[in-house]
Amino acid sequence: MFLPKRILSPIDFSDSSLEALYAARDLAAHYSSDLLLVHAVPVIPDDTSILHEAADEETLIEAARRRLTELAEKLKAQGLRASATIGLANDAASEILRVAEAEGIDLIVIATHGVTGLRHLAFGSVAEKVVRTAGCPVLFLRNSAATRSGDANVKSAATSA
Repeated sequence: MFLPKRILSPIDFSDSSLEALYAARDLAAHYSSDLLLVHAVPVIPDDTSILHEAADEETLIEAARRRLTELAEKLKAQGLRASATIGLANDAASEILRVAEAEGIDLIVIATHGVTGLRHLAFGSVAEKVVRTAGCPVLFLRNSAATRSGDANVKSAATSA
């Protein structure tokens, strides 16, 4: 029988990723698992100083750290063992997989749609890449499946930042 001890929930702060977090939370509660929240911040090349993006990288990291910490604290208040980590990578899927391997993750719970738009067209689906290449089982959730497990307290922590 599959009993995940460590569950990873990638968070890009989209509604879809937060809804997938609800399912991960429910699984973690059911199996008494540790829950790790992961957010990948894109690395901004040094040669983009004209756009002042290098300074924004630190702002992105700090904002993500604050939001992830708030989410983890809400989950801890619900009796879960939750932690958060920030990764730096231009390929979010690779960073999610790197963290999963390094942390001995037993299950990844990911939404089918996260942040979309031109980035999706250029780089493809992060979730699709994770499903294809993960070394552990992946629970791939559509919005409607994740929504049925939703909780306003967890979502409010992410949207209030």
